[in-house]
Amino acid sequence: MASFHGNKINPSRFGFGQLKFYAVLVPLGFVMILPIVFMFSQALKPLDELFLFPPTFLVRKPTFENLSSLLSLKDMSVIPVTKYLFNSIVVSGVVVSLSLLTSAMAGYALSKKRFRLRKVIFEINTIALMFVPAAVTIPRYLIIEKLGLINTYWGHMLPLLALPVGVFLVKQFVDQIPNELLEAAAMDGARDRYVFARIVLPLIAPAMATVAILAFQTVWNNAETSSLYMSKETLKTFAFYMTTLSSTVGNNVAGQGAAAAAALIMFIPNLIIFIFMQSKVMDTMAHSGLK
Repeated sequence: MASFHGNKINPSRFGFGQLKFYAVLVPLGFVMILPIVFMFSQALKPLDELFLFPPTFLVRKPTFENLSSLLSLKDMSVIPVTKYLFNSIVVSGVVVSLSLLTSAMAGYALSKKRFRLRKVIFEINTIALMFVPAAVTIPRYLIIEKLGLINTYWGHMLPLLALPVGVFLVKQFVDQIPNELLEAAAMDGARDRYVFARIVLPLIAPAMATVAILAFQTVWNNAETSSLYMSKETLKTFAFYMTTLSSTVGNNVAGQGAAAAAALIMFIPNLIIFIFMQSKVMDTMAHSGLK
């Protein structure tokens, strides 16, 4: 099994032949990192620096007052910001975990199992990639309402569990696992669950990392479920709170610092998960296979 490994797009060691790439990528990377630096800088600026004219790019006297102001804010229903954050963390964790599980299982079944309508189901999944969220808003709401999931955490989670692109990526990755490898494991007495957990999952780790990033970004930045399925303020997420922040503190001079801190909080989890998984994503985008 050790000989079966994916082709990686990222080189494992430095070579002088890479200098020509660094000559282009380093300046480009510097330009692309400027918005990230500016976002951190804005969140750490005191109020007097936020309203300087002409504005400054970097913070001169960094402070965490904006963050403390945000955490002390309460909306008109006296709901603390930490409650919105807690809801987002819970919903994101559950959705990402279940999306990984369902995408992996569905991709494995569609690739290696033989059953009726297998190709039809995969074609339906592929067609689903073309639908924008607005096209399924009404039927999605009717399903959530009929299931009695309005004003529940499952009302946040269920609409976001279906990830057609995740199933597609995993299925294409599993296609490249030799059937002989799985058949050899079965002949040695390995059950299907063991084959899936111990052989298939480790080999499709790059695809799973990509699915995790896509699922997390979808749920973490989603405000639709809060606005459509949640009438209780205590069940709404931080992404929804961000959409209302401009109306609650946007016209307040002191609220500008809190808004900058909130934008940073929304951005940091996306940055962290991408930093830790970007190499896996590059392998997936290279459509790596097994030799």
